[in-house]
Amino acid sequence: MTPYPIKLVRAFGFMLIFANRISISMIRFNIIRILLLTIGFSFLFISCQESYTPKARAYFRIHYPEHRYTSYTNPCGFAFKLPEYARVEQDHSEEAEPCWYNIVYMPFNAKLHISYKMIENPKNFYELTEESRDFVYRHSVKASEISENMILNDHGLGGVFYELEGSTATAVQFFVTDSSKYFLRAALYFEDKINRDSLDPIIDFLKVDIKEMIKTIHWPAASVNK
Repeated sequence: MTPYPIKLVRAFGFMLIFANRISISMIRFNIIRILLLTIGFSFLFISCQESYTPKARAYFRIHYPEHRYTSYTNPCGFAFKLPEYARVEQDHSEEAEPCWYNIVYMPFNAKLHISYKMIENPKNFYELTEESRDFVYRHSVKASEISENMILNDHGLGGVFYELEGSTATAVQFFVTDSSKYFLRAALYFEDKINRDSLDPIIDFLKVDIKEMIKTIHWPAASVNK
């Protein structure tokens, strides 16, 4: 066998060492690149997850006044306890009758529309009660639930209290009557279109005042005649 020159052997050795170093460097480079890519994708994944994290439902903050009342007597003859923060105004809409009024709950931009009528005869009494029920169930398309509760107040007057759940325009309606002469119907509406979930705490607050009104409503002249 012909011996290789020493210089050629050394050169070949240096080439092997150099190639080996390059291979090691490339391996290190690839490892570092893989680590950097892994870290980068991890941050991107975390960022995407954070951007789609659902936020808690927000409710607008509002001041709730105390449940304090004053005695109110309407020119049409009915009386009840009125919240101190509310006022009564006559209904001036085109279809309004002389004894139609609104209770304005000023902090909440809400109104309780009141329509008062005299009962002419038993047939008319039946028509008024059915009309009141019809007004409620017109909202059944959007209502998830409608509940009816009988009323018997401190003055011996009866009626029905309706509560409507869901995305309805009104959440509370009722009527109170002595079944022979006097008939009063009311419905709660908000002036602003606000998500029902946001209105529920206000509706619950107003129910306390509306139920106090129902509890105390009466016709003073009728009480005197008794």
